[in-house]
Amino acid sequence: MIPILSRRRLLTAAAAGFVGQMLPGPALAQTAVQPPPKRSRTDEHSVTEPVSIEVNARPLNGFDTRDRARVRFGELEFRGGLVLTSGFRGFGGLSGLRLDARGERFIAISDKGGWFTGRIAYRGKEMTGLQDVEASPLLWSDGKPITSRGWFDSESVALDGSLVYVGLERVNRILRYDFSKGFTRARGEEVPLPPPARKLPYNKGLEALVAVPRGQPLAGALIAISERALDAQGNILGFLIGGRTPGPFAVRRIDDFDVSDATLLPSGNMLLLERKFSWLGGIGIRIRHIAQKSIAPGAIVDGPAIFSADLGHEIDNMEAIDAHVGSGGETVITMISDDNFSMVQRNLLLQFTLVE
Repeated sequence: MIPILSRRRLLTAAAAGFVGQMLPGPALAQTAVQPPPKRSRTDEHSVTEPVSIEVNARPLNGFDTRDRARVRFGELEFRGGLVLTSGFRGFGGLSGLRLDARGERFIAISDKGGWFTGRIAYRGKEMTGLQDVEASPLLWSDGKPITSRGWFDSESVALDGSLVYVGLERVNRILRYDFSKGFTRARGEEVPLPPPARKLPYNKGLEALVAVPRGQPLAGALIAISERALDAQGNILGFLIGGRTPGPFAVRRIDDFDVSDATLLPSGNMLLLERKFSWLGGIGIRIRHIAQKSIAPGAIVDGPAIFSADLGHEIDNMEAIDAHVGSGGETVITMISDDNFSMVQRNLLLQFTLVE
């Protein structure tokens, strides 16, 4: 989590003159994503039970602020983007996102310990807004919100059939929810972690979480990667949890980028979303392509950058990434930003086509 500062406005100005006790088994289809029931809207900052909320969407007229007609950025082509706002004061802090196979129904998490579920509306291939949005608290096994235990900073989410895994960064825990038992009303249970994962540095813990589906080399495992917990060589620590070959690995850290999130492509390879911030260099984001077969206990994995952007583009604190196959067979990459509940940051929803 990047410090909550008015960095976007300041930097823009400077630029002118971002299983209970069981480990996961083989993954199934993303059945956790399903329409939530509607309930009344509220203006409270947080909720203790599910409520229906309204989210407004303003389209972006391009991704490159210097050339709005440009659509190609590395190996991605810009499809469209939305600026999301809501009168519900708890809307924001979006740190994890998973979509259904059609790229419509979504499960998102806020770093304040909440779920957001709903549907992305499209006109053809263009996103036009969010519909049927519901806000819900993440519940613990006692039925109370996890925030009642002092847990929040929910930074990552992974889907495995009806199972939903959530990574909590500051307390270094992973919770498992079975959405077949009440959707977002399901109660969480803790997944056992290896001792090194429980001892990650404060506020540098688990930031990316991916469930590997059946038929792939790491089937049945969770890939968990820290934001900026470093090994002795300065590489970012990660863990394979469950599956056939559990154990620690590392991601080679390049140019002081930290990990924001990860997702798997239809091929099984991983896209790693990264970001950096400095007062001199500003905000930057990057996506790296990493072969799944290179991820193994003891490995230091690496991969080429396929996309990068800075404050000359429509980015913010981009914290979540997912991939799905579009109606034309193309791979669609979706990203969302965490506004840190700051007046000077934005909740952005961006989509690109992967040029393969």
